[in-house]
Amino acid sequence: MTVRIDATDRKILAELQRDAGQSLDEIARQVGSSKTPVWNRIRKLREAGVIGQQTVVLDAEALGFEACFFVLIRTSEHEADWQQAFLKALKDRPEVQEAHRLAGDIDYILKVPVQNARAYDKFYQALISEVRVHNVTALLSMEEIKSTTMLPLNA
Repeated sequence: MTVRIDATDRKILAELQRDAGQSLDEIARQVGSSKTPVWNRIRKLREAGVIGQQTVVLDAEALGFEACFFVLIRTSEHEADWQQAFLKALKDRPEVQEAHRLAGDIDYILKVPVQNARAYDKFYQALISEVRVHNVTALLSMEEIKSTTMLPLNA
């Protein structure tokens, strides 16, 4: 389903990205509309699949996740069975916050926030016991400079 998104929709989406927990009254005030039209637009955007699952953003460090590894994976396996086993292994591992299949020399990159290096090693050992990979490189993030889930709607 294709949905037309106008300037008011973009303003509503920007407000929801900023803080999805704010009231309809507050969103309406921010976008210069009233509550009912804003609710109707949000409903339309949800039904069209523009707005997906709503969650909260947790502070990883406050919860004891002091290390974040970016894991670069190269594989010599590209058969459907291997890919299916690999995807299942990733989905079964709650440590994997993001996983991307890439073009270029690296096949996959994972974002893996963990408590410490021991927790990463446990994750790594479990992963390689389930699927064969050609090469794994783990990069420890020293500092998160920017992290956002917000799309640049005004661009």
